[in-house]
Amino acid sequence: MEKERNKMFTYKTEILKVGTKFWSDKANDEDAEKLDELLNSRAAEGWELVTYDYMATSSQIKGAFIITFRKAG
Repeated sequence: MEKERNKMFTYKTEILKVGTKFWSDKANDEDAEKLDELLNSRAAEGWELVTYDYMATSSQIKGAFIITFRKAG
């Protein structure tokens, strides 16, 4: 446990834009697939997911995931 507290990390935050929404501002299956692709790609590079959230724009037509990764460094 002490080792984990002293570990230094490099953080990386990305924005993953998703499809245009006309009737709903919610993420759909295609959006989830894009998120899975990005998560798996970054994991293969050694990045660990810290947090993510889905955000709709103020007009609720376009949305995006904001995703933060970390890597021990």
